[in-house]
Amino acid sequence: MLNSRSVLSDAHILVADDQPDQLRLLIDILRSAGCRISVAFDGSQAYQRALAISPDLILMDVRMPRMDGFAACRLLAETPETRAIPIIFLTAADSLDERLEGLDIGGVDYIAKPFEPAEVLARVRVHIARAGRHRHEPPPAAVAETPGNSAIVRAAIRHLSERLSAPPTVEQLARLVGTNEKRLSRAFREELGQTVFEYLRGERLAIAQRLLTTTALSVANIAEEIGFSSAANFATAFRERFGVTPSTYREERRAQDFPPSEEPCLDPT
Repeated sequence: MLNSRSVLSDAHILVADDQPDQLRLLIDILRSAGCRISVAFDGSQAYQRALAISPDLILMDVRMPRMDGFAACRLLAETPETRAIPIIFLTAADSLDERLEGLDIGGVDYIAKPFEPAEVLARVRVHIARAGRHRHEPPPAAVAETPGNSAIVRAAIRHLSERLSAPPTVEQLARLVGTNEKRLSRAFREELGQTVFEYLRGERLAIAQRLLTTTALSVANIAEEIGFSSAANFATAFRERFGVTPSTYREERRAQDFPPSEEPCLDPT
């Protein structure tokens, strides 16, 4: 069996957890294998320190104050300097939905509390090896203390793209990407020149265009599919954006794609 100490020796691990007893236990486990350790007490600190130190791996508690582990992971996954860092979530919850959400947003694994030292070391060793990251890289010359607008907007867009038919409120979305409603709204305006609502409506209508062109779904079904409360509201929004009703748009596109064929020319001879 491969010696975990030799593999993990001098690996730099960032541990994010707001519970001192859990932190002490993880630090003892990791130090026993020769790891270097940095600590964060919430998701915001974890994001900042990951940018500053470029750790080989992050052990991230899911439930933390200020910014939880999922919000931090969303931002880390959308920041070029940190997106390749493997994140293993730590959780006491036995919830399949929570585990799946963590994996969907970029986590590579879970470790359940209470910890088994051998399991912690095994999972950390495997994911550092798989990541193939170059350790001992110098930290970036300049590090932002808070996530940049582009990372916040990308994380929000990724979340919205998976939930266009039933999106969160702006307040909920802000919390999911580790910021507040005012900052999120400002980031969208500065990055995209749109409010969150304007972006969301634009994406829904762009999908509606594709569905009208490529499917036989009724206008009412398309409205439901993309999250409009009624076919009438959908038709009004579509007409305001494109100048025609959804039905007219579909007819015009079909006419363009399938023009009437000319009558064949009969040879009189």
